[in-house]
Amino acid sequence: MIAKNIRVNGTVQGVCFRANTKEKADELGIKGWVRNCRKRNDSVKIFAEGEEDAMQKFLDWCHEGPDSADIKEVIIDEAKAENSTSFDVTD
Repeated sequence: MIAKNIRVNGTVQGVCFRANTKEKADELGIKGWVRNCRKRNDSVKIFAEGEEDAMQKFLDWCHEGPDSADIKEVIIDEAKAENSTSFDVTD
């Protein structure tokens, strides 16, 4: 199990990015959460944990996002696993 902190910058708020992120995470078995950055209206934060292969697919998707998004930058940092049991959309 590996875990990542991810920040996605670009046109990612108001375009259903969080809902699409949850859909992709659920599809891949990724656990964690996604939320809008309060201080920046052009980014979202994601905490994700899962198996290495699934995580790579999830990270690849984060660089693309849904069609309605315009991804400018993805910042990925290692994180400590929290043994999350679901993937949640938070405020």
